[in-house]
Amino acid sequence: MWIGEAAAAAGTTPRALRFYEQRGLLTPPARTASGRREYGPGEVARVRVIRDLLAHGFTVEDLRGVAHRLHVLVDGPPVGWDGSGVVGDRLAALDVEIDRLTRLRERLARRAGVRDDDGTGPDAGSRVR
Repeated sequence: MWIGEAAAAAGTTPRALRFYEQRGLLTPPARTASGRREYGPGEVARVRVIRDLLAHGFTVEDLRGVAHRLHVLVDGPPVGWDGSGVVGDRLAALDVEIDRLTRLRERLARRAGVRDDDGTGPDAGSRVR
């Protein structure tokens, strides 16, 4: 199938497929004599895995580090698969970001006089959402 068909089958765009290829997440597909990319079901399945992992908070850089192992996820992660530490690294990064955002929210709420979720804090009768 051509790039447009493969992209549609994977739920993405031709531009995304070219981007994944450039970043090393997707092996360059076979090409016709005229240079058109030809994709098969395996590439489509891999793109679906990539999109799923990106939707779960991984970055392209995270995935580049385990690109050589993404094929094992096509049928779902094997028991005990941790992505060579990339899962733990991503969870740690998310924890840091959650902590940063929590502190930012608390500072903003204090400055605005908005009560906390537990009902404490100044101006307990108002709430900004």
